Amino acid sequence: MSNEIGFIGLGAMGLPMAENLVAAGFKLRVYNRTPSKADPLLKRGAVLQSNSASTASSGGIAISMLADDAAVEGLVVGDDTIAHRLAPGGVHISMSTISPSCARRLAEFHTECGSKYVAAPVFGRPDAARAKKLWIVVSGAADAKHKARPALDAMGQQVIDFGEDPTAAHTVKLASNFMIAAAMEAIAEGLTMAERGGVDRIKLAEMLTSTIFASPVYQGYGPMIAEMRHSPVGFRLELGLKDLELVLKTATEVRSPMPFANIVRDRFLSAIAKGREDLDWSAMALGARDDAGLGEKG
Repeated sequence: MSNEIGFIGLGAMGLPMAENLVAAGFKLRVYNRTPSKADPLLKRGAVLQSNSASTASSGGIAISMLADDAAVEGLVVGDDTIAHRLAPGGVHISMSTISPSCARRLAEFHTECGSKYVAAPVFGRPDAARAKKLWIVVSGAADAKHKARPALDAMGQQVIDFGEDPTAAHTVKLASNFMIAAAMEAIAEGLTMAERGGVDRIKLAEMLTSTIFASPVYQGYGPMIAEMRHSPVGFRLELGLKDLELVLKTATEVRSPMPFANIVRDRFLSAIAKGREDLDWSAMALGARDDAGLGEKG
């Protein structure tokens, strides 16, 4: 198997993921809308391409880590895209958080072109990406997943397979991101109520995350929310809003009511309306303090 891979999207997550591929011995052809972001990879032997399609080669692998449905669809659907360049038999590993309906369209277009689609969204923030500690969920055709596996293993600590439906892994990612956002809302409301009652919110968060809520989500976001520490940004507020809107869109499509998702989505929208769009998505938690009349600084 060739060790050459195309990589599209060198943002806060994509760059450290690509760096881990280089460290594992893969040769990369890379593309990013802002070419200078590729500089750390070019110093390590990667080759910058002038467009996304040229990262892909017949029978090879191309990985995308982009912001939203429109960006990934623009990468795949068209007259001369990675879907065409990968054929015959090449694999597109789509690692973005996108809607299942978009993934279905992409998989169908890849099939029409003679290439294959593997859904592989990730769990973890940029620090986890740098440390090769991402959890990666996958779905798609078995042979395509087999071909993708060495690259996935180079970027994460565990790969969890959700079958052959190319939409499944994206559904898992959206359901999980909703639950993370709901946990942040619960943390925010609980700490704010305690603070109004005279309890030290930081001490409470320390107790909870070392006892009954000793889990990665609470241990990661609990201290951030308790300390109102929402920068540096690991995942932007606007992307959080995008994900919750995808959750609600998907819930409507599959006829699954999600009343709390609407509440959490409005927290993100409110935070952006208040000018917090440059903060981490955990800044949605500041809305609970706003409601309690505490403000950002207490």
